[in-house]
Amino acid sequence: LIFSFEEAVALKQEPPQIKEELDEQELLQIKEEQEQLCISQDEEQLDLKQETDTLMEIPTYEEKLTSTTEEDTDPQNRDQRKRRDRSHVHNLFSCKKCEKSFCHITNLKRHMRTHTGEKPYSCKECDKRFSEISGLKSHMRTHTGEKPFLCEECNKRFGQTSVLKRHMRTHTGEKPYSCKECKKRFNEISALKRHMRTHTGEKPYSCKECDKRFAQASVLKRHMRTHTGEKPFLCKECDKRFGRLSSLKTHMTTHTGEKPFSCKECDKNYRQISYLKTHMRTHTGESHFSCKECGKSCSQISDLRKHMITHTKEKPFLCKECDNMFGRLSSLKRHMRTHTGVKPFSCKECDKNFSHKANLKKHIRTHTGEKPYSCKHMRTHKGEKPHSCKECNRNFTRISKHTRTHTGEKPFTRQKL
Repeated sequence: LIFSFEEAVALKQEPPQIKEELDEQELLQIKEEQEQLCISQDEEQLDLKQETDTLMEIPTYEEKLTSTTEEDTDPQNRDQRKRRDRSHVHNLFSCKKCEKSFCHITNLKRHMRTHTGEKPYSCKECDKRFSEISGLKSHMRTHTGEKPFLCEECNKRFGQTSVLKRHMRTHTGEKPYSCKECKKRFNEISALKRHMRTHTGEKPYSCKECDKRFAQASVLKRHMRTHTGEKPFLCKECDKRFGRLSSLKTHMTTHTGEKPFSCKECDKNYRQISYLKTHMRTHTGESHFSCKECGKSCSQISDLRKHMITHTKEKPFLCKECDNMFGRLSSLKRHMRTHTGVKPFSCKECDKNFSHKANLKKHIRTHTGEKPYSCKHMRTHKGEKPHSCKECNRNFTRISKHTRTHTGEKPFTRQKL
C-alpha cells in the first residue's frame, strides 16, 4: 500500500481505524511518537544521506505496532501482523514527482524540498537559507570558525566532513572520478566537470564587458582584470603590482636572479619558459614567423617586426632632442647616449667605459690580441685571379675596374679647382 504526499497529509489528519490490532487512541500516540523521533533525528544528523539511512534502520514504527494490548497474545496472529506492518512501513509514503518511497512522512516532507526549492532554515548572520537543518549547522561553522573534523595524517582540521573526505585523497592518492572520453582520473567531481569541457567545448562563463566566453570561472575572473585594471598581486621587493600570480612569480626571478629553465643543448639558463622555447629554435632551425614580402623566416615575432621595417621604411621612434627618426627602439636608445653621455659598457681590464657594446668588444681585442678579420687582399699574395673578362678572356683579382676599359664608363669625375 503506497500513499502520495497529499494522501499522507490527509492520513495524518484522519488516521484509519485499525480495529483488529489497535484502537484509535493508541495509533495516534504511535504517530506522534514517530514524528517526534524523526524531528529529533533531523537535528542530530549532519547530512541527508546519514539522516535517511539512520531513519530507515530504526524499527520504531514496527516495534510500536507490535507492542499491542495485552489481550492480543496469539503468537501466530502477532507474526502475521509483524510481516504486514513491515511491508506497510517500507512503502507507506510515495513522492509523486519521482516515485521514491519513504517510511515516515517527515522524510517525504524533507524530500519534497528538492522539488519545490523550499529553504525553511535561515542563517541569522548572513540571511542565507537552507533546505536542511544539517546544511545550516554546517554553514554556521563558517561564521564561528569551528573545525571539528580532524585529519589524523597531518592534523589539519575542517569544518565539514565532506571536505575532510576530499582532503584524505591527497594522502591516499585515490582518484575515484574517471573521464569516459580519455580515461583520465580526478580526486574531485568538480575537477572532472571542468575537464569534461575540454571535450565538449562548453564555455558556460561569459564576460559581460566583451562577450568572451570561458570554460572555467577562475579564467573569467582573471580576464575581468583586463577590464577593471585590478592588480591584486604585489611584489614585496619593489611594490610593483600584477594581474596574475604567474606574472608575479616570473617577475620575482628578476630580484632573485633565478633562472630555472635550462637548455639541454648548450646549458644556457632562462628566467621564463617562453624564453627557453624561443632559444630552442636556434638549435632546431625552426622558424615560426615568415615575412610575406620576401619570404624570410624568423624564429621570433619581434625579429619579424624589426625586419618588416626594411620594407616599409617606417621610422616611428623620434628623438626629442634632435628630431632624428629611427626604425627601432633599440636604435633610439643607443642614439640617446650621444645626448646624455651615458656609457653603460665597462671594460673589466682597464675600467674604460663605452656608450656602445660594439665599441667595448673592439676595445677588448686590444687586451686579448684577437684579430678576427682576415686580410681582404689575400689574392694579391696568392696570385689568385678568380674573375674572368668575357670580352678579352683575361683573368683578374678584381673585375669591375677592368670592365670599364670596354664600356668606357667613367663614374668618377674630377672636380675643377
